Amino acid sequence: MTTTAPVEVGQLVPDLTLNDDQGSPVALRGLTGKRVVLYFYPKDDTPGCTTQACGLRDNWSEFEGVSDLVLYGVSPDSEAKHQKFRAKHELPFHLLVDTDHELADALGFWVEKSMYGKKYWGIERSTVVIGPDGVVTDVARNVKPGEHVAWLREALAL
Repeated sequence: MTTTAPVEVGQLVPDLTLNDDQGSPVALRGLTGKRVVLYFYPKDDTPGCTTQACGLRDNWSEFEGVSDLVLYGVSPDSEAKHQKFRAKHELPFHLLVDTDHELADALGFWVEKSMYGKKYWGIERSTVVIGPDGVVTDVARNVKPGEHVAWLREALAL
């Protein structure tokens, strides 16, 4: 359960380090000097999450051409699940492991959800863009998978 208020534009990114799908540590504050996209999604290899990831993959040429841009997907899945998901869908970007939902909670994206009348806690599909100074410049909550790339193009002025 979260008690953290949702992240807002102008806030400094949390001082957290998560491992990526290859087991390499990624310190968020260590990415200063780059624009960073963190897109949060509930679970590897589910329909909406696959649509969102493959949308980024299919439009990757627009993002990889931006020299100061780094993009990561973030979910509570394990390193092994992330590896399988990346390989299966040939994703050109890395995925961060947030098994304990520490980052999702810090940004206010670990929320109570409801499906078929059952309440549970999980990641809200959301995206943050962080400027080179480590400050959040854009936030999108309740992202629709098929609209994610268009939102990112606008947020990044591509």
